[in-house]
Amino acid sequence: MANEDNTQQLEPVSSVMKVFAILSALSEHKSIGVTELSQIVMTSKSTVYRFLQTMKMLGYVSQEGDNDRYSLTLKLFEVSAKSLEHVDLVSIAEPCINRIGEVTKEALHLCVRDADSIVYVYKVDAQYNLRMQSRIGGRNPLYSTAIGKVLLAEKSVEAVREILADTVFKASTSKTHKNIDSLLEELKLVKEQGFGEDNEEQEEGLRCIGAPIYDRFGNVIAGMSISYPTLRHDEGKKEEYIKMLKEACQEISHKLGHNPSS
Repeated sequence: MANEDNTQQLEPVSSVMKVFAILSALSEHKSIGVTELSQIVMTSKSTVYRFLQTMKMLGYVSQEGDNDRYSLTLKLFEVSAKSLEHVDLVSIAEPCINRIGEVTKEALHLCVRDADSIVYVYKVDAQYNLRMQSRIGGRNPLYSTAIGKVLLAEKSVEAVREILADTVFKASTSKTHKNIDSLLEELKLVKEQGFGEDNEEQEEGLRCIGAPIYDRFGNVIAGMSISYPTLRHDEGKKEEYIKMLKEACQEISHKLGHNPSS
C-alpha cells in the first residue's frame, strides 16, 4: 500500500511533458513553425524555441535553413529501432544461450554496448556453487571484458579512441589494461581470431570468452560470453567453449539477417 501511495503522489515533470508534446506535434507535420507549434502545445514561443534548439543540438530536430520551421530527424526512429532490435535479439538468442548453459553448466551472458560500457541484457547462471555474480541491466567496462573487446574489435582505431576518450582505465586486477594503446594492440588479435578473452582482467579468479553477434548490415551489435572460474579452466575446454560460442553467435546472427557471403 505504501508503494501505491508514493506512486499516486508523484507529479509529472512539466519540462518533460513539454518535450514530448513538441515531439508529438512535430510527428504530425512535415515541418512546422515556432508560432504554430507554440499554439498547439500551449506554451510560449520563447520556451518552445529553447526546447527546439536543444533538441536540434541533440540531433532529434532539424531546422530548415535560417527560417523558423522545424521537423523531426530520423534519430527517434534509430533509437526505437535499436530498442526493438534488442528485444528481438534476446528472444532469438535465448534458446542458444540456454542450450550452451545446459551443456557447460557455466554462466552465459548476452550483452550490448552503451557508451563505454557493456550492458547485460540476458544471462544464464552457472549450475555450480562457485559462480560469477551478475545481473541483467548491470554494466562493466568495455576495456576489461571479453564481450567489450568483441564489440570494439571491428571498429576503426579512431572510433575506438572516440568511444573511450573520456574513459578512466581502472585497474580491477593487475591484468587490467592500463590505457587505450594497450587495449588497441589486443583488439587486433580479437578481430583476427574472432573472439575475445578476459583473463582475470575484470575479476581475479574469473575467465571469460566472448564472441560477436552481427546484424543484417554486418555490424557487431552484441556479444555472447561464457564465464567460469580459473580453477575450472583447461585449454581443451577453452577450445570447446570457443567453438560453441562461435557457432551459436553465427546462428543468432543468421536469424538477425546476417549473410556474410552476400
